[in-house]
Amino acid sequence: MTEFTDILMRVWHDLISRPSGPMAFRFMLQPTMAIIAAVLDGMKDARTGRSPYFWTLVHSPEVRSGRLKEALKATSRTILLSLGMEAIYQYKVLHTFYIGEALIITFFLAVLPYMLLRGPFARIARYFLDKKKANQ
Repeated sequence: MTEFTDILMRVWHDLISRPSGPMAFRFMLQPTMAIIAAVLDGMKDARTGRSPYFWTLVHSPEVRSGRLKEALKATSRTILLSLGMEAIYQYKVLHTFYIGEALIITFFLAVLPYMLLRGPFARIARYFLDKKKANQ
């Protein structure tokens, strides 16, 4: 059990030291790229009248896998960039590569912002589209 505790402590230490270390700009770049993808896909959802993204993931298991594939496709470049930048960071700072840490950072910086913001951006876009139709 001590080995597991040591691993958790190392992971926690490594994760909290990243924002203040070298290549800290990636903590702005990766979420920004995910947000841009969320805006574009949210606007597409609004134009096509699709249901809110996260709500559909949680409440519609029959379409969940398709919507997750859309998210993976939309964020694939951001995910690859995130993994690449994390590999460079770990090589320069830690002199090794921990895939688990790289996946954690990638999820929180590249995937989670997309998943959480696509639905709200779709709602905002739908509001403006409805307003535009009402004014015509």
